[in-house]
Amino acid sequence: MSEEHVAVVTGASSGIGEATAVALAAAGFKVFLGARRAERIARIAQECGGTALPLDVTSQESVDEFVAGLPNRVHLLVNNAGGALGLDTIAKADDQRWRTMFEVNVLGTVRMVRALLPKLLASGNGQVINVGSTSGFETYSGGAGYTAAKHGERALTKTLRLELLGQPVRVSEICPGLVDTEFSLVRFGGDQERAASVYAGMTPLKAEDVAEAVVFAATRPPHVDIDEIVIRPRDQATAAHVYRNQDEQ
Repeated sequence: MSEEHVAVVTGASSGIGEATAVALAAAGFKVFLGARRAERIARIAQECGGTALPLDVTSQESVDEFVAGLPNRVHLLVNNAGGALGLDTIAKADDQRWRTMFEVNVLGTVRMVRALLPKLLASGNGQVINVGSTSGFETYSGGAGYTAAKHGERALTKTLRLELLGQPVRVSEICPGLVDTEFSLVRFGGDQERAASVYAGMTPLKAEDVAEAVVFAATRPPHVDIDEIVIRPRDQATAAHVYRNQDEQ
C-alpha cells in the first residue's frame, strides 16, 4: 500500500488472530498484536515485524493501557478475541461461563470499539472488522451461551454500521464455521480427545483461510464496505449438519 496503515488485532496469540496478524503484516500493514499471553504475541510480533502489547479485553484498564500505546491514527481494528466455554444446556447453564463468554465476545468488542473509535476516525479511512461466527445466526443444542453471545456481537456489528453511516469508518464482519484452532480445546477445558472429535472425519477450515477473508475485506478501496463474509468448510452446511467420512474417524 502507498502509505503505512496501522492495524490492531485482538486475541492475536494463536489461531485466527495469529494468522490474521501475520497476513496483514504481509499485506503491508503495521500490526499491533494484543492478547493476554504476552510471550506468545511477542514471538509472533517478532516473526511478522509487528508490535506486541498485553491486552485483556475484559478489563477496561487493560484496554485503555493498550490503546495508549498505539499511534494517534489507526486504520483497522480486528476484534478477534472471543471463544466458547462448555456445552451446557440451558437447564444446566453455568452463570460464570456465560458471563465470561459475554464479557469477551460482546463487551470486549464494545470496549475496543469505544476506545479506538477516535483514532479510527482520525485516520480518515478507518475500519472495524469483527470476527463473528456462523453461531451468530444459528443455534444448536448445548450452545446457547456461545450462540447468544455471538448473536449479540452480530447485532452490535449491524448497529455500529448504522451509527457510523456517513463517517469515514467501514464496518465488516467475518463469520467462520468450523476452524481447526485452539477454540475447541479451550471450550472443553484442555480435553485433547474431545476437542479433536469436533473435527473427526471432516476437513475444517484453517486459521489462514479466515485470515485471507479479513485481508480481502481490509484491502478493498475506501468506498467499498464488505458488510459480511460467511465462510465454512465444504464439509459443513450448518452447525448441526456436518459430513464426516466414517473411514477417517
